[in-house]
Amino acid sequence: MFNNTHFAPVTPFKLDETDTLVLDLSANNTELSQASHWDTATFDKWLKNILASNQKKAAIGGYLEKRSIYRRSEHFGSDTGARNIHLGIDIWAEAGTPVFAPCDGVIHSFQNNNNFGDYGPTIILEHYIEELTFYTLYGHLSLESLEGKMERQSIKKGEKFADFGDFPINGDWSPHLHFQIILDLQGKKGDFFGVCESSQIEFYQKICPNSNFILQSSLIK
Repeated sequence: MFNNTHFAPVTPFKLDETDTLVLDLSANNTELSQASHWDTATFDKWLKNILASNQKKAAIGGYLEKRSIYRRSEHFGSDTGARNIHLGIDIWAEAGTPVFAPCDGVIHSFQNNNNFGDYGPTIILEHYIEELTFYTLYGHLSLESLEGKMERQSIKKGEKFADFGDFPINGDWSPHLHFQIILDLQGKKGDFFGVCESSQIEFYQKICPNSNFILQSSLIK
């Protein structure tokens, strides 16, 4: 996928061991089993301490990671089961961190998904590369990121078009970017599932391939 394409960095820092560490938010991380970490301010302090102690600017991880932390929000429940499989890649860094387009595209749609635990301000870009139309979703942005935006607005490769949001505006999460590749939006606008049920992995893995195809971080597969 995208064998002949060079993508611009999505963030101003390197997604390798120079600036970034891998963050395990899976159910296997026993530190996260403590209810206190479901409180946003406590989680934010915990994460900042990890970054500071390792002298890193950011943390990354999350594709197809099974997470228990979503139990803090009713938004991730459904009639058939809990949604707890993460479909994108998260990049955790300071609020206000700029977001850049990895390649030329247009704004497909945008909106503020303001449920507790949701994306908050969200932008979806549409791209056409190597005879393939696909989309990239950017969640947990600042409200200012939506100002002045229009559907079909051109966004150039490397252009800054958004910033990381802060809690509670960003869905009430410690500041981070949810980045996701989507091949079929299923008719949705301004929003798309970033977390699915375990029983749905096969379907969503096909239409939401590993976002590291674009991010190309050496830290994750």
